[in-house]
Amino acid sequence: MSTVQNDQIDNLTDGMHLLVQAFKKNEIDTIYGLVGIPVTDLARHAQEEGIRYIGFRHEQSAGNAAAISGYLTKKPGICLTVSAPGFLNGLTALANATVNGFPMIQISGSSDRAIIDLQQGDYEELDQMNVAKAFAKAAYRINKPEDIAIGLARAIRAATSGRPGGVYLDVTTALLGSVIDKAEAEKTLFKVETPAPKSIPSSDSIIKALELLSKSKKPLVLLGKGAAYSQADNLIKEFLEKTGIPYLPMSMAKGLLPDDHPQCAAAARSLVLKNADTVILIGARLNWLLSHGKGKHWNPDTRFIQLEIDPKEIDSNRPIEVPIVGDIESSMELLVSGLEKISVKTDPTWIQDIENDKETNIAKMATKLETVTSPMNYYNALKIVKEVVDSHKDIYLVNEGANTLDDTRNVVNMYYPRRRLDCGTWGVMGIGMGFAIGAAITSGKPILAIEGDSAFGFSGMEIETICRYKLPITIVIFNNGGIYRGDHKNLGGGTDPSPTTLMASARYDKLIEAFGGTPYNATTQDELKDAITKGIESLKPTLINCVIDTETGTESGHITSLNPKTGVKS
Repeated sequence: MSTVQNDQIDNLTDGMHLLVQAFKKNEIDTIYGLVGIPVTDLARHAQEEGIRYIGFRHEQSAGNAAAISGYLTKKPGICLTVSAPGFLNGLTALANATVNGFPMIQISGSSDRAIIDLQQGDYEELDQMNVAKAFAKAAYRINKPEDIAIGLARAIRAATSGRPGGVYLDVTTALLGSVIDKAEAEKTLFKVETPAPKSIPSSDSIIKALELLSKSKKPLVLLGKGAAYSQADNLIKEFLEKTGIPYLPMSMAKGLLPDDHPQCAAAARSLVLKNADTVILIGARLNWLLSHGKGKHWNPDTRFIQLEIDPKEIDSNRPIEVPIVGDIESSMELLVSGLEKISVKTDPTWIQDIENDKETNIAKMATKLETVTSPMNYYNALKIVKEVVDSHKDIYLVNEGANTLDDTRNVVNMYYPRRRLDCGTWGVMGIGMGFAIGAAITSGKPILAIEGDSAFGFSGMEIETICRYKLPITIVIFNNGGIYRGDHKNLGGGTDPSPTTLMASARYDKLIEAFGGTPYNATTQDELKDAITKGIESLKPTLINCVIDTETGTESGHITSLNPKTGVKS
């Protein structure tokens, strides 16, 4: 080849390299994904340029890792998938990110547009962008290499601005392989400035909120994961401690203030919801997790103040007397500064009633935790988890299951914000290993994953990923041999197990041994404590098969009422 030809080639670049340069320009340093046609070389080039690539065994887990990275950093996590089936596998995580308000971008390769549009039968043919629109906050397709930087910028802004969410970005095979002059390509690159600008609430709404608060005798602050996402930790703490108002944290808001803080009303949840006269919703929505703010669990006369960036969420279930529409940090700044103009006169009996109810419920819980059984049950096993977390307060806790999720949330205290990571608004199973990996990569800290045996099955093969990247993740599987519990019978009397039955004899610990991780089989509290402690402190991949009674557990956990039963006899 002549020198002239070499020079001509050196002056060219392609869509893959240009997309990687756009990543770097926007400080994207990690990609979670699963490669194949047509994105394999894209991942290689990204790694060559210093971007960390974390390869998974299933796209849904890669998407979950990207989503939780977005939640922890407020920057969109990137998930890379192949076309059609790979795209669809990642779509569940993308939809879950959108529902939960996690900033995430799923980038998927796709087949030839001309053939797809005429449905002529291309390899993995699917109109991915239009499929994604129903499940994502936004969906875009990049067709020309000179639009790569613009396409990525639009995705970043959509994922992070306003109420965050999942965004789909379609990159065609033709785009990735397209050739463009390098100098011209470099001119198109830019960094997105202020992708999530502040949204300042109206001063009138702040004044009204403070006036209502000054009249309240039984106020309550309800903290949602939006409050945790905002990272306005100090402002929220200052507001609560200056006012003395009790607060109730939703699951992923646990740790915004330590769960043992004297104003935490988690142990008196039923009482405060039923009796509060004014509720301040900070990054929380009156959805199914809060009984939609209605019914026997709520005071029908409660007056609401809601801090929310998306005005469409206001009045979604109950009339909101004072909507504060803006980002939480800006809203809290104004509320805190306005406290000097009012006096919060909480009724002392309100505080005392909460304390009395907390004492009663904590004593009831203590009885459950201290009861020794053989095999273990959820509560005495979680007593051990609680003790270990209490001595490793900065740990990240990933949690999923039915009873495993509900009981862990009630028993195990959190002490720092954004340390408890669970299934969130949708209650979806399968987030466990993806969240654990994403949190480990993002934070660099030890992760403890408390998994139901059924929940673990959705993403369990990712233990190979955990071992391959040598991540400091300790997994505890509460093995009671079933979905909910393991003692259900086949109503037809046949030899097949019941619909909810799994293998109680399963040795999940043997799985991680196959990949070089550390296995433990725990049948007693002492064995469990020793295994969890050693796993966390070793900073090595560890899996503990925690054997609990097949007869322990409740159908559907704490949401049994949502599970309809047959109305007729068989």
